[in-house]
Amino acid sequence: MMIEVLKSKIHCARVTEANLNYMGSITIDEDLLDAANMIAGEKVYIADNNNGERFETYIIKGERGSGKICLNGAAARKVQPDDIVIIMSYALMDFEEAKSFKPTVIFPDPETNQVVK
Repeated sequence: MMIEVLKSKIHCARVTEANLNYMGSITIDEDLLDAANMIAGEKVYIADNNNGERFETYIIKGERGSGKICLNGAAARKVQPDDIVIIMSYALMDFEEAKSFKPTVIFPDPETNQVVK
């Protein structure tokens, strides 16, 4: 049996931009992607702590070190700059493998979105 489990999470990142005129997705600083074990094109679920919105989109790589968390296209209507979001990705895996799997969870700096080590 295969089940879907949390693979990666960027916990409580600050939205830096909402760009309605871009064609969909979320742009994430490449440093955050590396730290969270996420890649460009990966499907993510986003929960906005400020307004309760939950939605899904895919990742676009943002400039390394920029702290950028930008919701693009229709998703831009679901957030405001400075909202706090949780960005999650999931993976399908065998039930037995899932029992011992440990997801990658990062907690970026709440002001700069820089990776905290």
